[in-house]
Amino acid sequence: MAFTYALAEFLDFKDAAVCERVRRIKREEITQHPNPDFKIEIIDDPGEFYAAFATDIVMRIKQALDEGRRFVGIFPVGPMPQYPIAARMINALRIPMHHVHTFNMDEYADENGRTAPPDWEGSFQKAMFDRFFNLIDPELRPPLSQIHFPTTENLPRYAEMIEELGGADVCYGGIGWCGHIAFWESSLGYEFGDDLEAYKKAGPRLVTLTPMTIMQNALHSFGGDWSWVPPKANTIGPAQILGARYRSFWLDGYIGGGVSWQRFIARLVAHGPVNTFVPGSILQTAPTRYVLLGGVADNVEIHMS
Repeated sequence: MAFTYALAEFLDFKDAAVCERVRRIKREEITQHPNPDFKIEIIDDPGEFYAAFATDIVMRIKQALDEGRRFVGIFPVGPMPQYPIAARMINALRIPMHHVHTFNMDEYADENGRTAPPDWEGSFQKAMFDRFFNLIDPELRPPLSQIHFPTTENLPRYAEMIEELGGADVCYGGIGWCGHIAFWESSLGYEFGDDLEAYKKAGPRLVTLTPMTIMQNALHSFGGDWSWVPPKANTIGPAQILGARYRSFWLDGYIGGGVSWQRFIARLVAHGPVNTFVPGSILQTAPTRYVLLGGVADNVEIHMS
């Protein structure tokens, strides 16, 4: 018997017909997209997935070095397993990183907009140094002055800092449960409405995290403890993501046992309408590599565990 109902009120994207359409996209159809520059891939093996991500990072760094130019990259915290792999590759290949400038997408903040200190166990700054920069041999690491995070102090100039270096070569990232990219939340769609052009030009800011983001991050980073997740964050905006010369996004939200929190949102971002309530949907409009771990690409079905 059919059972129909309205979408939950707290959800920002509420087009039930679109949700139904993308939900029905089968695994064998998911890589097909009308924009040939938006390239969707599936990598089934987790080891191969993270190795491919790490190789993408190292390849771009090495190519810039060989061409005698700086490398400017925007980096996420999540996924993380690729970073130790990339560090090992850099050490093994003895790739100096004096030409590398990194800008992290985001950083947590408290209710007053004060960003987390770099030694706080949940900060993105600590995660990047513990899992990437400090694993690179000291003589190969980029100078500390070339490693940047959107802190309270530099947020007003964060976009300008990237542009002063000629813009980003690549923006790496993932997709949040609400469809966010960085911490650019789905709730910001209420501010922009249908004005997609203004939305694409929006830059770094302090944002209030949505309930979905709080729960997602509690699940994968804070042991399921939603009280531990900060309420706000500093983040880059669509202008920095689209302004990069390329985008490389990696979706690994597969829990196991047939369960993936990312399976539906991966489809909505890639195959739903480009709109301000699904931030990741803007990736469809620009040259992008969009890679799904096999369990994320599987069909969306009811799974009673």
